[in-house]
Amino acid sequence: MTLRGLLAIVLRQLYLMRGSPTRVLPIFAWVAVDIVLWGFISRYLGSVSHGGPDFIATLLGAVLLWDFFSRVMQGVTTAFLEDVWSRNFLNLFATPLSIGSYLGGLVLTSVLASLLGLVVMLVLASGVFGLSLAAYGLLVIPFMLVLFLFGIALGIFASAMVLRLGPASEWLVWPIPALLSPFAGVFYPLSTLPAWMQAIGRGLPPSYVFEGMRGIVAGRGVSSVDLALGLGLAVLQIVFACWLFSRVFKQAIRSGLLARYSAESVA
Repeated sequence: MTLRGLLAIVLRQLYLMRGSPTRVLPIFAWVAVDIVLWGFISRYLGSVSHGGPDFIATLLGAVLLWDFFSRVMQGVTTAFLEDVWSRNFLNLFATPLSIGSYLGGLVLTSVLASLLGLVVMLVLASGVFGLSLAAYGLLVIPFMLVLFLFGIALGIFASAMVLRLGPASEWLVWPIPALLSPFAGVFYPLSTLPAWMQAIGRGLPPSYVFEGMRGIVAGRGVSSVDLALGLGLAVLQIVFACWLFSRVFKQAIRSGLLARYSAESVA
């Protein structure tokens, strides 16, 4: 990986955003809609359940953290798909660009986009609905780190899937966060799920984050062992995703798939 190649990928994405405001708008629009919708739902539930749980801290906090994870993942995949849509792979890899620099550029682009989305979410959640991440204390840092690493891992994995199956498989990428949310226990404890869903949930790093978040709100605290397990899983998954992308890319070169890349799925 070289810093020059990494920054070149980031600069390409910045040029794309500067030249097309429609690429920038989704960074803010969808997260704002989610925060406003769930903010009012949380406020309503709080008004009809006197003395009940703090729905702003639990529901709206969960939405904010899950949206942050989704923005991280989609930041990687969207940057990758820009090269898919423009048929730009041969141009990129005709240069001395390495896989590490390319993936690093996608990750850094995702970091910048997700931070912008996070600022919008925090302004709306705190200014309109009174949610403060300070309620979770310093643990908010490892919480967001776990979600960030898992989002990067999932974004790289989804990019490898599209590279292997072809651009027509793009539709498989967008539903991934929604498909994982029931297993991750975003809005409820894992104990409410059937045993087989709990087993899957324990393999997902976000489940440890949301269990810990609910423990803080309920005054039970957070298990440091569980949080470390979630962080360890996220690190392992990001290493696996990088290995998988590199392997798929090398196979695409050997098979000629990269040169034949088209809008059709590749068997």
